Formats: sequence, C-alpha cells, structure tokens
Amino acid sequence: MTTQTGEDLPPAARRALAEAEERRASRLAQAAAHPAPVELGGRDGPEPVRYGDWEKSGLAIDF
Repeated sequence: MTTQTGEDLPPAARRALAEAEERRASRLAQAAAHPAPVELGGRDGPEPVRYGDWEKSGLAIDF
C-alpha cells in the first residue's frame, strides 16, 4: 500500500483535503467555545444504557 504525499495528489484532492482541514479546525474551535453543558441530577457512574441497566432501586427508568 503506497501513501501519496501532498505533491503526488491531484489538485482536486489537495483542495478537498484543505477544505476538510478547515472544517475540522472550525468544528474544534466551535466545540472549545461552546462546551457541552454539565448534566445535573443524572445517574452516578457509567451510562446505564451501555450495560443494559434499565432500573434503579427497583424503579424502571424510561429514557
């Protein structure tokens, strides 16, 4: 498997890579400027859905 360097790529591919890098940088900057809100009153520990745990203290949890 050969990997092409920037000089080996056609101009359209170089433009596509540059656009993708711009979108990635924009998305990272936006994520840094607007962090996800902190969940208040949520479950302690790992996400219950991940382990199939649908109840807490015998009470069913409806997502």
